[in-house]
Amino acid sequence: MREILIIGAGKSTSVLIDYLLKQAETEDLFLRIGDLDIDNARKACRDHQRCEAFELDVFKSESREPAIKKADIIISMLPARFHIEVARDCLKYSKNMVTASYISDEMKALDAEVKAKGLVFMNEIGVDPGIDHMSAMQVIDRIRDKGGKMLLFESFTGGLVAPESDNNLWNYKFTWNPRNVVVAGQGGVAEFIQEGKYKYIPYQRLFRRTEFLKIEGHGKFEAYANRNSLKYQSIYGLEDVLTLYRGTIRKVGFSRAWNMFVQLGMTDDSFAMKNSEEMSYRDFINAFLPYSPSDSVELKVRHNLKIDQDDIMWDKLIELDLFNPDKKIGIKNATPAQALQKILMDKWTLSEDDKDMIVMYHKFGYELNGERKQIDSTMVNIGEDQTKTAMARTVGLPVAIAAIMILNGKIKTPGVQLPIKKEVYQPILKKLEDQGIKFKEEETEYLGYNPFGEVGN
Repeated sequence: MREILIIGAGKSTSVLIDYLLKQAETEDLFLRIGDLDIDNARKACRDHQRCEAFELDVFKSESREPAIKKADIIISMLPARFHIEVARDCLKYSKNMVTASYISDEMKALDAEVKAKGLVFMNEIGVDPGIDHMSAMQVIDRIRDKGGKMLLFESFTGGLVAPESDNNLWNYKFTWNPRNVVVAGQGGVAEFIQEGKYKYIPYQRLFRRTEFLKIEGHGKFEAYANRNSLKYQSIYGLEDVLTLYRGTIRKVGFSRAWNMFVQLGMTDDSFAMKNSEEMSYRDFINAFLPYSPSDSVELKVRHNLKIDQDDIMWDKLIELDLFNPDKKIGIKNATPAQALQKILMDKWTLSEDDKDMIVMYHKFGYELNGERKQIDSTMVNIGEDQTKTAMARTVGLPVAIAAIMILNGKIKTPGVQLPIKKEVYQPILKKLEDQGIKFKEEETEYLGYNPFGEVGN
């Protein structure tokens, strides 16, 4: 049997493991799932005869190296910053590797050695990054193969709560790592191109500069800019494109509300607060407000954020129980971002029967034979429950499919890479369609850049 080592048994692995176990007999696979919490690994195995759970500490070489040495291919589902520990061992023992995370500088630095050994280190093969790369390159390559010239590329992805589980005023629940949501956009400036002009949005303005889009059958959404749009000029070969913009999708109104936290400083992750473990929710928000011997915390919030009594922004804050004097942060030396995450997790964690939703939208503007045209490509996928989420499905399935393809020699090009080559994206997208992850395309006359553009009718 061919052994697949999966390192990490977190929320994103449920569909990945299900898929591989269903293929285990046909593909002659045996799964070993290693996690610091062996109970997580056992739960993931589901007592399947072709699956073994064991305790693995990625920071201990005596725990990590024997498992990697024994496997035929390694899938790392660890937080992105820990992949490099696995990657160095994969290089040492000549093992192929798959991750769903962005390629770090440390990972990229291994490229020459990986190529020299003829290995495949496939990264960015989840949903975003992952399905976004593959679905974008499929259309871009199709346009180029016909002789077309790219004029515009916009791409948006969002992990949202499904309409049937959307029961709070923020129209949002955590479907992925909550920390990534809280600190989104920090540590740099959003850079992109619009109609040939370079544009920049600093963090303090990020959530008040949103795009709007409408997806047929699913309503209206908003999106704020990602930091890394410009790097896709070289990755996708779009050096001459007039508009290049990537963003994160939310329901309309979320960004304006989130901006309240940004303006107060509650998303800051650069310093620790004193006595945070004893701090109440009310103390936490008051820590960012001016001292006043007469005004209440509520009044100071309204005054500082200019919120009227009948403004829904106020109702959103009340819904989070932010002014509760009894609930404690309970985290020692918490940063503001960590404290805010704790508060939000009380309200935004998916319940057992909740469903999530992945929304992806690409817009391609191009010129062909003297005509300017536009393709709108959209994908919406809804999860089953708290475990088999759309997020777990769209992250896990591409990872699983890529791992099997590498094992079977269908992906051969060596190096540290992402899935932008036809040999990778064409078969994976076809298999994803078979699993219900499909894109709907509509071609129209090219409209140019339009921040209030709509998809569909």
